[in-house]
Amino acid sequence: MNKIPLVSVIILNFNAGELLLNCINSLTKLTYQNIELIVVDNNSTDNSQNECKQKFPQIKLIQNQKNSGYCGGNNIGIKEAKGEFVIILNPDTIVEPNLIKTLINEYSIHGEGLYQPKILSLDDKQILESTGNMIHIFGFGYARDKGNLDNNEIKKVTKVGYAAGTCLFSSKKIFLKLKLFDEFLFLYHDDLDLGWRAAQKGIISYIVPQAKIYHAESYSLKWSQKKFFWLERNRRYCLMTHYSKSTLNKIHRELLITEFLIWMVYISKGFLSAKIKAELDLIKNKELIVKKQKEIENEKVISDIKLINTFPNRIEIPKFVSNNFLTQLFINSIEKLSIKAKNKLT
Repeated sequence: MNKIPLVSVIILNFNAGELLLNCINSLTKLTYQNIELIVVDNNSTDNSQNECKQKFPQIKLIQNQKNSGYCGGNNIGIKEAKGEFVIILNPDTIVEPNLIKTLINEYSIHGEGLYQPKILSLDDKQILESTGNMIHIFGFGYARDKGNLDNNEIKKVTKVGYAAGTCLFSSKKIFLKLKLFDEFLFLYHDDLDLGWRAAQKGIISYIVPQAKIYHAESYSLKWSQKKFFWLERNRRYCLMTHYSKSTLNKIHRELLITEFLIWMVYISKGFLSAKIKAELDLIKNKELIVKKQKEIENEKVISDIKLINTFPNRIEIPKFVSNNFLTQLFINSIEKLSIKAKNKLT
């Protein structure tokens, strides 16, 4: 009989409070028993890390002396993990008991890849948060079906653009092959970057709809100057590092128009300073970006054009966000620019 593989569950904590305790409590009810629970604490000040260790002494607690961000914190956990398989799990989630058993089973069928479960809202368990995430040609990432009612449309394991970092499953070998998360990103677009680099190496991302978790709305950063800074800086960083110089030159006009539209959006939302700060930070880190672009280009197995042809033209934004005129105008404009850019590459 084959030995049941060890699965390391890595939870990154930063002041998650009661959410962290609820998350770990749900993990104690898993039907899959051979697990290692690792909590990496990013220098929390709410004492949640100590409460967690006291209530669940079986966990391995790693206490960082500084906030290393999503990328740095999870990388520490992956390096420490003893399991053949690894799950990156947000602390503001509740998992269903069959989560790991289902993911392991699908991995054995579909092979090496990055996997995510169906993600539903913790506040309303009939509302979807993600049925897989998608990459757009201009570096946007979005969760499919976010805000929609779960009507079980997706019934089987399906390829997606990238697996959500909310709950990300793979073998430790794959994480190491991808050189872990890019710590320059710190947080946001980290899962998109990982999935994009995976796709460039021929490693597929999947949604497993039979596996489910429930996710609370982000507890760490609400809409703010800081969040808009990370989102925009990291989107631009991914564009600058993932495409070849040839690809960037061919779609230069469409990228410039997109940038103009984004500047207008940031101004209208009152986040101009975040956009300026993002651009200045990219200029400051120009040498690092050039080095990363060369590294990614040298390791590509799948061409830019082949991947871009799998990217959707239209961005999905939840209906509760996208009903206003300006948002719809932006979405429609980006769709038209995407089609033009793809035509230039074919």
